[in-house]
Amino acid sequence: MKLVFATNNPNKLSELQDLVPEGIEILSLAAINCNEELPETSPTLEGNALQKAKYVFDNYGFNCFADDTGLEIEVLSGAPGVYSARYAGVDCKAEDNMQKVLEKLEHEDNRNAKFRTVIALIIKGEENLFEGECSGKITKTKSGVQGFGYDPIFTPKGYVITFAEMSKQEKGAISHRGKAVKQLVGFLHR
Repeated sequence: MKLVFATNNPNKLSELQDLVPEGIEILSLAAINCNEELPETSPTLEGNALQKAKYVFDNYGFNCFADDTGLEIEVLSGAPGVYSARYAGVDCKAEDNMQKVLEKLEHEDNRNAKFRTVIALIIKGEENLFEGECSGKITKTKSGVQGFGYDPIFTPKGYVITFAEMSKQEKGAISHRGKAVKQLVGFLHR
């Protein structure tokens, strides 16, 4: 089975390819000559994931899935949430986003947070949604060099190390994206 993963994020693509079993071939946007920026204008993770998957399906004709992920911090009323990738501004880097979060939480004791991923799958025009989440805490300082995004400042519940200190396999077994992908794979193998 071939599926397009509608993302321009090489880190997400690499992480996901390690999570799906043999028999499912993941194609990148580049592999189908989709070089444009995908629309992502919904105020929800679900809406953004569906918008990206529908764009590829409608314009390129491939069965496709897309995800959207947000870091939801309790004391910030769920922010940055759907704006996680651009929390520090439109052209910001992950480093800028982490710095903004650490500054906002500088005097906060409540550092509870969760990552939430929604995957939208479109096969033959049929839409399906899968969701995974991972609770944890925001650290006071960055730690680790693995992963991407907010990984160096997020410690999952039950652990004393950040996502950025875990191998891809360790993170994938417990992460929000890993849980959503397991649901996706289960659906595809039914």
